[in-house]
Parts: sequence; C-alpha cells; structure tokens
Amino acid sequence: MLFTLSACGNKNKRVNLEENPILLKNDNPKSKKDTTLTSAPIINISDNIALPLNIISIKDSASSSIRLSQKLGKIYGSQLKAYMQKNKLKAVGPPMAWYKSQKAPFFFEAGIPVDKKPLKMQKGILFKRTNKTKIIIAHFYGPYTETTQAYQALKDWIKDEKKTALAPAYEIYVGDPIDKDGIAVDPYKVQTDIVIPYY
Repeated sequence: MLFTLSACGNKNKRVNLEENPILLKNDNPKSKKDTTLTSAPIINISDNIALPLNIISIKDSASSSIRLSQKLGKIYGSQLKAYMQKNKLKAVGPPMAWYKSQKAPFFFEAGIPVDKKPLKMQKGILFKRTNKTKIIIAHFYGPYTETTQAYQALKDWIKDEKKTALAPAYEIYVGDPIDKDGIAVDPYKVQTDIVIPYY
C-alpha cells in the first residue's frame, strides 16, 4: 500500500513522486487579511468521537515545505511501509501527521494506524495507542497551502463552545491527491481532516 500526498496544482499534471514534492505547506502562513484565492476552500466542521487506534510513527523535522514533502513521502512510502510488511501489520486507516507549528521549520510526527501492536520495535519507529475521546473535525477540501483556515475555524469553535483542547491537532489524509495514472486530482475534491481532541 503506497500513501501519497500532493501539492495541489494543475489536475492534468503528471507527478513524479521521486522528484516532485508530494505535500506543500506554506513556509510562512498567510495572515487572515491575505486571502487571494480564486476559490475559497470548503471547510465542514463536525463534532465526533475518535475510537482508540494503534499507530506506528516516525518523528522528524524539515527546514522547508519542499523538504517536508520529501520526508513525508519517504516515511509513508518506504520506511513505515517496509516496517509494516516486516511485522505483518495492516493499515486500518489513512496516514496521519502531527505538526508542532504551521510554519517552517516544521517539527512533525508522521504515522499510520495499524491493526495491532508490533511484536518487535525498531529504532526510530514509535508506537502509541490513542484513547477514545471527543474530537472536533474540520473536513477540508482545497489547496493544502490553505489549511491554516481550517485550523483557525477549529480554534474558533473551541473558544465559542467554551471547550479545552485535550491534545495537539493532527491531520488525516483521507483523499489521495494523485490518481492511479499519477495525475494530480482537483484539490477541491481531495479531503484532509484536521482534528482536535477536546473536553
């Protein structure tokens, strides 16, 4: 199973995963006033419950969005994939990532939910089991560089509902931005879930 993430661009553009970035965040996110998109992203907020998950992950850092995309591609596409095959683990959900900040340099943890706890741990691979918890989710459709709007919408919801964040936000890459022919999909049809556990 190969997980791919992509910068949003021309939907007819063929993407070479070895050379091109597969995920782009803004190195310096735009301010609220700087909204020069041709079409605003679609953000749907929902209140839900997250069930417990077994997650294998790798922590890393990147100096820019280009390096971030390269590292995520390697983590999802080879490092975690090889570890899962070696330990007979199956993915039970899409890839996930936690970021300490939304601007460069990026300090992040990239993971995949799996069906069971690995019998043997490997240096550099982490395992954690999450708890059942209340979550607020922003279902985001649009250019990935604009996800800061979804983060802000979640922060506003937490404040308006007088709730408290229980843990840092994380991202779930639900939709695959690259089709089976290696062509970029319309970013407004690709779903990324941004999640904040709360109480």
